[in-house]
Amino acid sequence: MSPSSETARDGLRLVIVESPAKAKTIKGYLGPGYVVEASVGHIRDLPNGAAEVPAEYAGKPWARLGVDVDADFEPIYVVNADKKAQVAKLKKLLKDADELFLATDEDREGEAIAWHLLEVLKPKVPVHRMVFHEITKDAIRNAVNNPRELNQRLVDAQETRRILDRLYGYEVSPVLWKKVGPRLSAGRVQSVATRLVVERERERRAFTSASYWDVLGVFGTGRVGDPSDPSTMNARLVSLDGKRVASGRDFGSDGRLKNAGVLQLEEAGARALTAALESASFSVRAVERKPYRRSPYAPFRTTTLQQEASRKLGYGAKRTMQIAQKLYENGFITYMRTDSTTLSETAVTAARAQVRELYGAEYVPDAPRVYTGKVKNAQEAHEAIRPSGESFRTPAETGLAGDEFRLYELIWMRTVASQMKDAVGQSVTVRIGATAQGADLPGRDAEFTASGKIITFHGFLKAYVEGSDDPDAELDDRERRLPMVTEGDALTADQLTPEGHATKPPARYTEASLIKELEDREIGRPSTFASIVGTILDRGYTFKKGTALVPSFLAFAVVGLLEGHFATLVDYDFTAKMEDDLDRIARGETESVPWLRKFYFGDEAQPNEDHLGGLKALVTDLSAIDAREVNSFPVGEGIVLRVGRYGPYVERGDQRADVPDDLPPDELTVAKAEELLDKPSGDHELGVDPISGHMIVAKDGRYGPYVTEVLPEPPAPATPAATPADGAKPAKKTAKKAAAKNGPKPRTASLFKSMALDTVTLEDALKLFTLPRVVGKHPETGTEITAQNGRYGPYLKMDTDSRSLETEDQLFTVTLDEALAIYAQPKARGRAAAKPPLKELGTDPVSGKAVTVKDGRFGPYVTDGETNATLRADDSVETITPERGYELLADKRAKGPAKKTTKKAAAKKAPAKKATATKTAAKKTAAKKTAADGKTTKAAAAKATANAGAKSATDKA
Repeated sequence: MSPSSETARDGLRLVIVESPAKAKTIKGYLGPGYVVEASVGHIRDLPNGAAEVPAEYAGKPWARLGVDVDADFEPIYVVNADKKAQVAKLKKLLKDADELFLATDEDREGEAIAWHLLEVLKPKVPVHRMVFHEITKDAIRNAVNNPRELNQRLVDAQETRRILDRLYGYEVSPVLWKKVGPRLSAGRVQSVATRLVVERERERRAFTSASYWDVLGVFGTGRVGDPSDPSTMNARLVSLDGKRVASGRDFGSDGRLKNAGVLQLEEAGARALTAALESASFSVRAVERKPYRRSPYAPFRTTTLQQEASRKLGYGAKRTMQIAQKLYENGFITYMRTDSTTLSETAVTAARAQVRELYGAEYVPDAPRVYTGKVKNAQEAHEAIRPSGESFRTPAETGLAGDEFRLYELIWMRTVASQMKDAVGQSVTVRIGATAQGADLPGRDAEFTASGKIITFHGFLKAYVEGSDDPDAELDDRERRLPMVTEGDALTADQLTPEGHATKPPARYTEASLIKELEDREIGRPSTFASIVGTILDRGYTFKKGTALVPSFLAFAVVGLLEGHFATLVDYDFTAKMEDDLDRIARGETESVPWLRKFYFGDEAQPNEDHLGGLKALVTDLSAIDAREVNSFPVGEGIVLRVGRYGPYVERGDQRADVPDDLPPDELTVAKAEELLDKPSGDHELGVDPISGHMIVAKDGRYGPYVTEVLPEPPAPATPAATPADGAKPAKKTAKKAAAKNGPKPRTASLFKSMALDTVTLEDALKLFTLPRVVGKHPETGTEITAQNGRYGPYLKMDTDSRSLETEDQLFTVTLDEALAIYAQPKARGRAAAKPPLKELGTDPVSGKAVTVKDGRFGPYVTDGETNATLRADDSVETITPERGYELLADKRAKGPAKKTTKKAAAKKAPAKKATATKTAAKKTAAKKTAADGKTTKAAAAKATANAGAKSATDKA
């Protein structure tokens, strides 16, 4: 039924979108007769842990996966615990509605959200799928008047991706927990991205630098110069006696020349040649002029926006997408998740009109520029990312500020420039030669080259110039003017300088270059790249050094395990082929269930004829994986780096030393490892405890200095001799380990802040061992009062009532009367006096307030007085820049306020909350005007979180 029909015209229409911000904007365009409400992202998903698995499936061998692998991979969906109230609200609104419009985003994930809404709400009124790629009045009204059916193929494709990622993550991640460490994760794209970063670091570790020399000359014409005709030019030595002089590109990663036909100039030869050329006569041997033309860059798609925002604005991919989401929801730009560079006729007309208005008619090409190139298997039918509307607002006309203004300006400039004329000019190459006189020279006939570029018409460069990942690269609008010379002109060598160079290892990936690499290899979807980069940072697989992504030693262990035992799963071609397969499913060219069956169980009939292998078999037998070997990396000279539960460390014999978490792997040389091992640890014996007879030692641990006692080694219990089974540990060693585990634990205590490792005494240590100290019992209640030292300082504790002490020394001196006097005072609820800032960073571009670095209870953090953001592991007070501080605050604002959690009562367990679950049929019927009946069950549900207005990426595992 058409929404404009007579029967619906006077009725109430419910429009459901993903985010409250989007709902607010659209509501203003639709007016009365419409109720616009948000689903607040996904309303249901696969169970997030055993607590959410419906009761009827608990105990099934596949239950932890949330996917019935034995029944055509039917997924079990549960309504997220924190979405139940919103679902109830939507159901209530639907009761009063005459029509339902599902206005989620027009991509696979948006289509899947719409389908889930149908399944849960079960509407009995006409249902319409409302799609648009910009939030403007005309676009929204057009979408209402021209709805379509739900695209079941997009739903199936998204569901297949979700199931695939669940199987991958939930089957492979536990292997990492067992063999590397807890709380680690593996994912279809995440693990491949981590491998790329690790492989680049391996290349850097294996790299051997080569040195080479050349000569830089400054040559003069003898004329008086001006800006259009300079009097001098710089030229570099390129050949000797007709043999090309080696440059950096001629050397391999092993430091050797790749081409024997080039000349590697050494320092002595370069200096001798320079001296000999001082008296030589130079002349122009050739002048080559070529026309220069540069066409505009295509409008932004998702990945190019992320890359350019990184280069020009210093934004991470996640931050870029958060800002773009706000711009889209508030009607400033078109949909920001797109693979397309196409502009609509309306957009082309708007861009050309703005070029004519701002730059003049001479900058407008005769015919509109058409950009049709898309990335392979593009899923979206959208336009490129551009300013919204039939006419573009200039950045000054938007009223935007801060991050949103800067990103809008970037999008606006790129879009306008895409409809401007080419930049044209001339490139010039001048070859200068001379013959050197003298003995012992590497060559006599020397030839230098100078290159220049003149732009005669800037065209689109007037509006926009693309950035570069290479800081040394020359941008497109850079001119290099050379003197006007002709062949045969005499020149003077005003200056000749021998210069030494060294080849550099390949640059580490930045967020922008990693995204580009993933896209070039056709791995993953552009819409998920930002979340993938965020995941490998959050999991500790990489950290940032400036803008570079540096892999941790933990990443080396994880990637090494995956390469050794799950090689196919992290193979670049395999991952790209999977992406092709998923797109074939989306196009209806192949069925999802047979494909999932091959991926999970393999194909016994044709085991070697398909790139899908059989995940289940790979994760079943883990006996071949040696955890110690996986976590060990030889450094050299008998030194081994190991990745332990508490971080990386180097080991040589009985020597052991922690490796700083922020040390890049390519900097861990033998010399550095020896420096760490030879560094005095500060560990020393304090003396023997006169009561226990145990030695007391002071040590410096990963979490600070402490004292502990050395217990005698427990004797291993006598056990009958037995031959251990294959792969089992010797009985004696196992028994000895068990005895140590079940025996007494050594007393341990952290040093006070007022104590130092090199001055702490045996008396101090024995006093520390007495903590927590019983001060006495409350005379009225009989409750015991103790003095304890905690992470936030010294305090008294009486049952659940804690009171702070002023100094650490009070832990030993406070009396019962003093403690009772403290408890007699009202409990202080206010904050302590504010500490002075550790560093001032400047004014935040968003809030306009002063940003400082402060020391808090959880460590240093940045704040503008309204928003606080804790410094990350790779940040420090000394090195943090204003831009980094602003970025941390922007990320924190985008996440919104932290949700409060309620503590569970220990004495009495509350009955588990119920969750609605739906096990979808293997074959879903095409979407109709009314939702199909689903099978629902009830189960216990744990907390699940979802970001309002933001869609989670499919590759979470």
